[in-house]
Amino acid sequence: MKISKPNNIWNRDNLQLHVEPLKKNHTSIVFTNGVFDILHAGHVHYLQETAALADFFIVGLNSDNSVQRLDKSPARPLQSQESRAAVLMALACVDAVVIFDEDTPKEIIEIITPNVLVKGGDYQIDQIVGADWVKKHGGQVTTINFLPGFSTTRIEKKIIDAFHL
Repeated sequence: MKISKPNNIWNRDNLQLHVEPLKKNHTSIVFTNGVFDILHAGHVHYLQETAALADFFIVGLNSDNSVQRLDKSPARPLQSQESRAAVLMALACVDAVVIFDEDTPKEIIEIITPNVLVKGGDYQIDQIVGADWVKKHGGQVTTINFLPGFSTTRIEKKIIDAFHL
């Protein structure tokens, strides 16, 4: 029988309270972030690979306001931050989700100071927000390649084309 996880959807205000016990117990933490609007197999692969890099996996989730400021479709996000967080928390590999409203996760990365910081393979290490901070504090920064053919933007375009929107 699967034991359900606690409701680990956090915000910036309570983040330190959740991270401190992990640090005290020497639990290794891996962190990544993104929009995760329409979860697809590419996301699942990326999240599972990321989770395997440490004991505890925290996903930084762009808030609705943060997504609207990104250079994405004006229709995005397609799902609310609450819905996107609930879907992420339903994945066995995700231990916690922290929603952030800033344009980048720099501040929450500095609060968490993860042992491992991960972004997708489309990033160079020196482009990753928070990389300098994590390395300065003894952590690792790495990228994970995406599964070819999977993209939320591609799915959105396919839907728009199918319905001639």
